[in-house]
Amino acid sequence: MTTEELTSNVLKALDEIRPFLNSDGGDISLISIEDNKHVKVRLEGACTSCSVNQMTLRAGVETTIKKFAPQIETVVNIL
Repeated sequence: MTTEELTSNVLKALDEIRPFLNSDGGDISLISIEDNKHVKVRLEGACTSCSVNQMTLRAGVETTIKKFAPQIETVVNIL
């Protein structure tokens, strides 16, 4: 998978999860993809102060990104 395809797939994954985050007053942005296997995102809005944002990141965001781009190993939230 090329870097462009990987970025496109990660963005598709974020588009899939975004409505769930928006419904709670939050959002998410892609910051970077490093070495084609480490994704950095920024949780925004209500997600920044939500007490379960790490669970959302792991159970929702990371799982969805890995569905679209299985080679991704880690997803981290950048504050």
